[in-house]
Amino acid sequence: MDSSYKDKKVITIGIVRDLTGLSERQIRYYEERKLIFPERTPGGSRKYSFSDVELLVEIANKIEDGVQTHEIRKEMIRAQKKQTQDEIRRKMIQGQLNAQFGLRKGPSA
Repeated sequence: MDSSYKDKKVITIGIVRDLTGLSERQIRYYEERKLIFPERTPGGSRKYSFSDVELLVEIANKIEDGVQTHEIRKEMIRAQKKQTQDEIRRKMIQGQLNAQFGLRKGPSA
């Protein structure tokens, strides 16, 4: 399985509205502000994941606390950069360990 069930984009905007308590207008606004990225069906309908639903709740809580959307976006970008850096660091360490102990990468080792 390549991705978690939480990341599969299968939920309609109406269900997201019911799960989060947000209006469809609010959900679309967060998409316009590049805080959430639903997939589109061939007919143009938005599809969200459970991870998106969790993110929308976090966004709504921050908005309620007075945080501006541009500040949330900056925070998301910082977190994404840190995650990318952590992944690169992990791969480098794994490569060094593999080289040190003569291990090959992958399950066929």
